[in-house]
Amino acid sequence: MFIRQVKTENGWVRGIQAADPRITAYKGIPFAAPPVGKNRWRAPQPCADWEGVLDCFDFKPISMQAVPPLDEKNVYTREWSVDPDLAMSEDCLYLNVWAPADPKAKNLPVFVWYFGGGLQVGHPSEMEFDGERLARRGIVVVTVNYRLNAFGFLCHPEISAQQPDAPANFGHLDQQAGTRWVKRNIAAFGGDPERIIIGGQSAGGGSVMNQLTSPQNAGLFQGAIVESGVSANVYPAARRFGMTPKLSEAEKRGVEFFDYLGVKTLEEARAMDAQELMEKVKAYGGFWGTVEDGVFCVGDAMQLFMENKRIQCPVLWGRTSSEFFVGPEVESKEDFVAMARTVFGEKADAYLRLFDLEHASLEDIRRQASVSSIDLAVRSACVVNQRLKTGNALYYYNFDAEIPGWDHPGTFHSVDLWFFFETLAKCWRPFVGKHYDLARQMCSYWAYFIKQGNPNGLDATGEPLPQWDACTPDNAACMVFGDTAVQSNEQPNELMQLLMDRYLIQKGFAGLNG
Repeated sequence: MFIRQVKTENGWVRGIQAADPRITAYKGIPFAAPPVGKNRWRAPQPCADWEGVLDCFDFKPISMQAVPPLDEKNVYTREWSVDPDLAMSEDCLYLNVWAPADPKAKNLPVFVWYFGGGLQVGHPSEMEFDGERLARRGIVVVTVNYRLNAFGFLCHPEISAQQPDAPANFGHLDQQAGTRWVKRNIAAFGGDPERIIIGGQSAGGGSVMNQLTSPQNAGLFQGAIVESGVSANVYPAARRFGMTPKLSEAEKRGVEFFDYLGVKTLEEARAMDAQELMEKVKAYGGFWGTVEDGVFCVGDAMQLFMENKRIQCPVLWGRTSSEFFVGPEVESKEDFVAMARTVFGEKADAYLRLFDLEHASLEDIRRQASVSSIDLAVRSACVVNQRLKTGNALYYYNFDAEIPGWDHPGTFHSVDLWFFFETLAKCWRPFVGKHYDLARQMCSYWAYFIKQGNPNGLDATGEPLPQWDACTPDNAACMVFGDTAVQSNEQPNELMQLLMDRYLIQKGFAGLNG
């Protein structure tokens, strides 16, 4: 078994041979001090040095979270939550690296991955996140753990007063600290610190958006992959995921939570046992997430992105074909017409003509009026991106593959993870040849984007991959991953055009979609 040793800024680490002996895996490298005691609800602090060589053969415990029980009726627990007894600890700031075993390797592109899970659950040791297949394509892969739920995103006036330079978003600051560690140390693993691409899916994709739009991250990375991590909506009463509260609002909730805990001071809250605190978090319920703190997060990430207040780099982003659809929340056809008049104004008649109000059922009308919130967000952003002449290419995809299994799940949220990491063999589903071919193609596209900011290149067969153009208003290119990869250049239909027009007006870009 080939063992490789690498010297990091804090000491030597020892990795272990991956399934492919040409790749070495380093699991559980500390990148910050344990966020415990006085470091709870604090920005990640520098890691202490260690003596000797640190064996990095196994993943470290996952962040504090409510691990879902095994449930065959739930597609997500059926798919990923297969071990309810995973070790868990507040001491969780570790990352994992897959790198060439060849000590002569150098200047390789680097991919830094943030997992999803709504910022409430998840971990980088999930089996689909094995970085070996990407690493085989000449990439150094890093997966970063970070704090979740109240441990990662609680706010409180006392926290803000004590540390105004980092009052909130500790989970995002963990992601940032892990990426900064990569910047400082990855050359020792054969990576190029000036060729870092960050990526994530779901809440991990939303995290990428927040990292992209944080003024703190200038020069930290050179590209981004956002998978199922953006959304848009023009219909009233429908809450968009990833909405960002102000710090003052989040602080009020923190005060209420401290009251619930029965503590009066931050010191008392920091002294609580981690497991006891986790049980309180579970009982309290609710969502803990990104906060506009004016320091790391200075606004809604989607708004900032469209205003080009972001790291200037190419972006690859997309969705699965069946996730995050939004439509009008109305109780009658009369309500539907009134909504149209309110939302679309002078274009209401054009909108209403798209539906058979006389004969169609309300259910059918609502269904026909629904669109992918991700599709709306990405296409709108592509319009603004070109009109503002940013010079940054945006590549769009739609995952629409047939997913086998007795449950006939369709393209459910997160199923594409198996494909671009090319880890299908770890899944219970009866994937066949076409699925493995598609995964090989997707992993290759991702690898080329990581290497060059452009997903085009040669398949492992030696043949060119199907051409994937950047998405613009003139060329509405979208790579559709079905039985194989096929680029669609179909322009948005009339409904999507009307929704885009309205969304762009809401975002302050009236008249750009034309």
